[in-house]
Amino acid sequence: MRELADTARRWAAQGRPAVLARPITEQGFGPRHPADALLIDEDGNRQGTLYRGAFDDHLAAEAAALPPGHTARVCEVAVHDDEVKEARLTCGGQAEILLQSLHTVPARWWDLLSEGADAALITRIDEERTQAVSDVVTPGIVTPESQGDDPAAVVQAAEQARQLLARHRAGRETRRAAAGLVLIEACPAVPHLVIVGGGELAELLTTQAQVLGWQATVAYAAGDARKPMADRPAAACLIVLSHEPDLDIPALHAALTAGIPYVGALGSRRTQARRAEALTGAGLTEEQLRRIHGPIGLDIGARTPAETALAICAEVLAALG
Repeated sequence: MRELADTARRWAAQGRPAVLARPITEQGFGPRHPADALLIDEDGNRQGTLYRGAFDDHLAAEAAALPPGHTARVCEVAVHDDEVKEARLTCGGQAEILLQSLHTVPARWWDLLSEGADAALITRIDEERTQAVSDVVTPGIVTPESQGDDPAAVVQAAEQARQLLARHRAGRETRRAAAGLVLIEACPAVPHLVIVGGGELAELLTTQAQVLGWQATVAYAAGDARKPMADRPAAACLIVLSHEPDLDIPALHAALTAGIPYVGALGSRRTQARRAEALTGAGLTEEQLRRIHGPIGLDIGARTPAETALAICAEVLAALG
């Protein structure tokens, strides 16, 4: 999404006519990234991905046919049978795709995506599906500034957007409104694994994070662990591998007081008891201590370091959902 956001900012700054394509309804297609989108400029240049490019040429033609004065166009796409193999999709499907003029999308949206911040976009589409206007919603904003002809629908959409962000999962939802449709797109901050302690397991966790599109920081000092948790508490996930009290206790204390969404710690029952005693002595409550996942990782029968890294990331994923 960052490459898409950077391109959108550059094209918008240049005043280049372009459209942003993404689904408003869909059936089938199998697993895919829910935030996928495609940018198309007036010359047919593209950035991003949507359905593995199966409809890129069709969408480019539809974008070129956007009538003057219209800021939106909705077209239908479908792929079945042999076309599924050609497109390398998991299965066939059909969708309605919104093509929206780039200049109607707030610049702040692209800034927030580039920063990796929690943000949602609310787009109002009129009944004729010829006009669209978007507003940005972040956890700290109650309602968008512009509410159009249906303020109640915008307020409800903003609340729905915040609920989506709170689940830490990217996604799109569509609401019916008196004046047309409201598309809600949530792009929560990318999970950031803060791994305290090094070794093979830390390296494998970093690799697994990269596969998932997450960020990872390996910290060998308490201060190095506290910084990413303080900078982006909604995205930080602490994984303690260290058994050194001077390192694991300050990191766990910082995470539990900051309220980050996932806190896990590797170690035997004796080690976990030692940590609990030290954290209680530092003023933490039983309720806070119960937030520590330990033994760490989902119980999938993991034995090897690679399997343990997978189990830990699976538990993080489950906790964020």
